[in-house]
Formats: sequence, C-alpha cells, structure tokens
Amino acid sequence: MNFTDREVWGLIHGMVLGAVFLLAFAGGLADLYGLRTALVTGTGVVERMRRLRIGVTAMAVAAWATVITGTWVVYPWYREKVPDSPRSQLLADPDTADWHKFGMEWKEHIAWLSPILATAVAFIVLYYGTTLIRHERVRRTTMLLFVLAFAFAAVAGAFGALITKVAPVE
Repeated sequence: MNFTDREVWGLIHGMVLGAVFLLAFAGGLADLYGLRTALVTGTGVVERMRRLRIGVTAMAVAAWATVITGTWVVYPWYREKVPDSPRSQLLADPDTADWHKFGMEWKEHIAWLSPILATAVAFIVLYYGTTLIRHERVRRTTMLLFVLAFAFAAVAGAFGALITKVAPVE
C-alpha cells in the first residue's frame, strides 16, 4: 500500500493527531470528574493531578497541531485552483455543494475554537492545581470548556471524514 505525500499529511492531520486529541480528552475528562471523589476520599490526589496536567496539556497541543496542519498543510491542497480539486468536485455537484458550504466553513472557522478552549482548560488546570478540588464551580466550568473543545473538534472531524470520503485530497 502506497500513500502520496498528501495522503500521509491527511492521515497525520486526521487520524494521528485526532487520536491523540481523543485519548487526551478521555483521560482529562475522567481525571477532572474524578477530582470530586478525591475530595471525599483524600487519596490519589497527586497522581490524579499529574495525569490531569499531562492530559489537558496534550489535548491543547494536539488541538493546535491539528488545526495548524489542517489550515496550512492539507487545506491548500483542498482549495487548489484546478478543476479536479476536492473543493471543485464538491461544488460541481449540487448534492454535495452544501458539504463545502457548511462543512468546510465549520472546519475553517468554528473548529479553531477547539484549541482555544483546550488551551484555556490547560491554563485553568495548571494555574489552580489541587485547589480545583475545593472550587466546584471552577471545576465544572473547566469540564464544560473541555467538553465544548471536544465537541467543536468532533464536529469538524466528522465533516472532515465525510468530505474526504466524497472528495479526497490525493
């Protein structure tokens, strides 16, 4: 099986960085939620905070790496000014034109909120540290921002997968 350079970058952008993002989200959310039980039991706080710091930082880095590679590596190939570019293929067919109009607009604009929110979560966790255990409102707000970061990225990833299925970057 041979991949072109463009397909390799598409895999790095979507599958590799997306997988790191997903794993970091799952671990980070579990540890954020688990801080509540750490308050009650008083055990495992140091280890949980260490994992939480690593998880949220990894999620923020993966989110930035994903949007940067998507915007400045993969996306220019998508928008090439040739008749057989993926963008041209989508817009040429009335049944798929909306995929570009809505899906790619989401990926171009709204998906950038994901690394911004993930960075905010990483900052909150690194700044507050173990005091997040006592500050329930801050902890819940952090979880909400974390879930929103994931949701924006998940929608962008789903659009990316569907668009790539119809008009792959080759």
